[in-house]
Amino acid sequence: MAEADTWESIHQHGLLSTTALLDLFEISGRQRREIENQHRPQSMVISHPQYGKAVIRDQKPMRESALRQCLRGMTPLQWYRLLNRHVFFWVTERRLTTLLNARAYRERKHTVLTIDTVRLVRQHAERIVLSPINSGSTIYNPQERGRSTFLPFSRYPFAERRALRGGANAVAECAVIYSVPDIRDVTLRVEHRSGNEIVEVLWEKPAGER
Repeated sequence: MAEADTWESIHQHGLLSTTALLDLFEISGRQRREIENQHRPQSMVISHPQYGKAVIRDQKPMRESALRQCLRGMTPLQWYRLLNRHVFFWVTERRLTTLLNARAYRERKHTVLTIDTVRLVRQHAERIVLSPINSGSTIYNPQERGRSTFLPFSRYPFAERRALRGGANAVAECAVIYSVPDIRDVTLRVEHRSGNEIVEVLWEKPAGER
């Protein structure tokens, strides 16, 4: 789930984490610290003479007072920087639609990418980490979190999580460190959605390339 009307830029530059986007746009100093090191209650627009404008999405579901209570072994600044270094994917349609229908987002149009998970893992397994929780939310019953929230495949407790939450909820998030430069290769379909409505299909991978 990305900002509306961003597929052309994503296609050109790859799907970028906040840190990678700031690097591309050569953002530094105070402006970078305000974006990367602290909570973003609102989306922020950055610009570059060559690349134009881009939107750094908000972190509305994150409440810092709750974060301080559930964070272990890290400061909020360190947590924000950790989140900003990753590209996040929902692993179920249900989690996607929950966010699309959240009060802050349901009246807006969003770009939604459907990913070929097998291909994503084959091409980026060494940079993929998994999370058992929604790492960007502390609204409802915030769960403990810290550096061990994100684990590679080899260390992720699949059996434990399946026993506790069931197979569909064993993993909450799949994240790729820094960026997915070949995002078009692993994308099956791109849409604009508003809530539960598919507004338009922007791109779909030809059957022969799947």
